[in-house]
Amino acid sequence: MDYLKAFLIGGAICAVIQILMDNTKLMPGRIMVILVCLGALLGSLGIYEPFSKWAGAGATVPLSGFGNSLFQGIKEAIDKDGFLGIFKGGLTATSAGIGGALIFSYIASLIFNPKMKD
Repeated sequence: MDYLKAFLIGGAICAVIQILMDNTKLMPGRIMVILVCLGALLGSLGIYEPFSKWAGAGATVPLSGFGNSLFQGIKEAIDKDGFLGIFKGGLTATSAGIGGALIFSYIASLIFNPKMKD
């Protein structure tokens, strides 16, 4: 049942974003920034954490979950380190995801031959 719930919630988030991409002139990069900021905003309001516990990977895997992780890391680091936590908390909390993205994108660049569109 957890897999089904995660699939349906994650699919619903992706469907909403696809509708947004098809019906607006927003570029994909801006939509990604909106998702990260929305996750951080909902995390700061205390909404995203209960939602992600209920939805599981369907809520934590999309970019809104990344934004929530950034916010949670910053919040914990501010409580621990004060003002300096603003700068290091988000990177500490999301370092595994950022590192994985860098490593896998480098491996993909070695395997595939990217070309510019004409």
